[in-house]
Amino acid sequence: MDKTPKDRPVYAVASVDHALLLATVLQLEGRLTVAEAAARLGVARSTAHRLLQMLVYRDFAAQAADKSYRAGPVLELAAHSRSDTARLRAAALPALERLAEVVQESANVAIRVGATARFIASVESPQSLRVGTREGMVFPAHRTTAGLLLLSELDAGELAAVIETAGTGQSDVPDLPRLVRELELIRRQGFAVNREESERGVTAIGVPVRNADRRTVAGISLSMPSVRYDPQQLLRLVDVLQRAGRSIEADLRQAVP
Repeated sequence: MDKTPKDRPVYAVASVDHALLLATVLQLEGRLTVAEAAARLGVARSTAHRLLQMLVYRDFAAQAADKSYRAGPVLELAAHSRSDTARLRAAALPALERLAEVVQESANVAIRVGATARFIASVESPQSLRVGTREGMVFPAHRTTAGLLLLSELDAGELAAVIETAGTGQSDVPDLPRLVRELELIRRQGFAVNREESERGVTAIGVPVRNADRRTVAGISLSMPSVRYDPQQLLRLVDVLQRAGRSIEADLRQAVP
């Protein structure tokens, strides 16, 4: 089939274009210094630095110890295929919308990509004081409920390998013996609680989402301001989350070709 050349948009936004180009270069070609990025774009070094810092903020890039930049977690190849992730997101959104409406807190679904957790769907709480959308954001897996739930499925060798990869790309590397004890507890109780581990002032509760083979493929969670978290409501919230998780699992089974 013939390919039609792309036309540059009439109202092209140069800063967006530059950021996307840098993200593409980082993903396909590897590391860049500020000077190399500036030369590639034909802009001042200060401009290139600001663009790269914004990519770091949104996890499209990460800065190495030598001050160069590399592709960040968002650009790393996911363990899930695009079709699997799209199917999961489509199945999760209705459940997240119901959760946010019933519980009045923000609801999320995240997957694990190596040593990180990536949020693929999020619905904000309708309350004025709320946790904002996390869709597209990436955190160290051990700092999120979904990441912990997914890490808890790994055997000792697999977990050690994941933590080793975290050491090559993250400054936040967990203490392995302590993490193992935490994951054992999560396996036994069937849910995870994150008290301000990923973000100050935010508490989250999560449960697993499993596929037809009963393998955990994601975590569904509620995120709320810590001032509103009531530990006495924990089991009730876990029950609501588990019902939402089962709804997603049912939709996933129907969506399998």
